[in-house]
Amino acid sequence: MTVDQEAAPAERARLRVDGVDVLGALSPSRAGDFMTCPLLFRFRTVDRLPEAKSVDAARGTLVHKVLEDLFSLPAAERTPERARAMLAPAWETVLAEEPGLAGLFEADESGAATGFAEWWGSAGEALDRYFELEDPRRLEPAERELYVETVLDSKLLLRGYVDRLDVAPDGSVRVVDYKVAWSPSRDNEARPLFQLKFYALVIWRNRGVIPKVLQLVYLGNGEILRYEPDEDDLLATERKIDALWSAIREADERREWQPNPSRACDWCSFKDLCPAWGGTPPPVPPRVTSRGARPTPDDVRPRVLRWFGRLRRWWRRSR
Repeated sequence: MTVDQEAAPAERARLRVDGVDVLGALSPSRAGDFMTCPLLFRFRTVDRLPEAKSVDAARGTLVHKVLEDLFSLPAAERTPERARAMLAPAWETVLAEEPGLAGLFEADESGAATGFAEWWGSAGEALDRYFELEDPRRLEPAERELYVETVLDSKLLLRGYVDRLDVAPDGSVRVVDYKVAWSPSRDNEARPLFQLKFYALVIWRNRGVIPKVLQLVYLGNGEILRYEPDEDDLLATERKIDALWSAIREADERREWQPNPSRACDWCSFKDLCPAWGGTPPPVPPRVTSRGARPTPDDVRPRVLRWFGRLRRWWRRSR
């Protein structure tokens, strides 16, 4: 289970995080699921149904891995050619962590993986576009793949991973997220911006600094979306998250998660199970009360990752 895959509210024991008794946890991914479709949230978070791997998601994982590792190189070596050369070892690492991805490409009669060459080329093209948007030789990120968490006054734990955090000499903070996709239309910018506002809220609560810039880097068509949040933005985001959590808790108490048909249904893994499309959802899993319940692996893992992150940062500084 990844950090983004929280246990359902009814399945979680009450936890103590830094001495605070929290009521539950939420990440931007799961928050986005509920806003898109409460039934999608149920399938992923309550039922925890398996989802078929997709070539698009695999490409995103691979490109993110290369961009993370790229900044481990000396600045002068961060070139497009070196980035492309890093694809093969990065793919080996990704496959070691998610062996199921190897089955995405079926072998033809000659034994070659069907569609793999085209997919591999698209990953390289995404990296090339990155270099058209930024010069990594001029950047020294403060953090990469940074795990962040904070507890709101409502006792809700917020957590997630930030692709990159840049800190300027004056202390200004920039939150950067890579998207191996095309930039959305202006009418559809709200969800990806909500994700970054979510992270900005966590960073503000932790560090006392409002990020100066939220930056979405779209490698599908080579565009950058920038947004400058202020205190009112982040307070509004906190109110929205609290309201969203209340809606999640209410759905959990009622054991009812309604479908919300939209364009997103076209690529939903659970369309065949959705009543909006003639499907029948499986029975809702029985409620597990918190009395006597043990913390799930997802409860413990964030603490382990937090300590690992501190060790990794110490190691980088000592090199």
